[in-house]
Amino acid sequence: MGQPDFRVDGRIFATLASAMQGYGNLMLTLEQQAAFVEEMPDVFLPIPGGWGRMGMTHIRLAKASEDVLYGALHAAWKLRIEKNVKSGRKKRPTEQSLAMPKRKRK
Repeated sequence: MGQPDFRVDGRIFATLASAMQGYGNLMLTLEQQAAFVEEMPDVFLPIPGGWGRMGMTHIRLAKASEDVLYGALHAAWKLRIEKNVKSGRKKRPTEQSLAMPKRKRK
């Protein structure tokens, strides 16, 4: 508790609960998790135990480029929106509400 997390309508899609170990945590589907791990095993790995078997995934923050981190967060964010709709938590999203906020370039 007390670790930074990222939410959509009060529901978490990513956390920094493992930041002290160098990881961010993403809530993904098992299919998304498998694809990320297969494509970049040096950056992504399932969280050990039951959490990982539900799609929860570590991202090695030091090894992830800004683009990779952004893409992974976008995938988790979009999944959270879809789950909120299915659970009746929020009205069906519009194209505009599905648009991830733009990154600020330095």
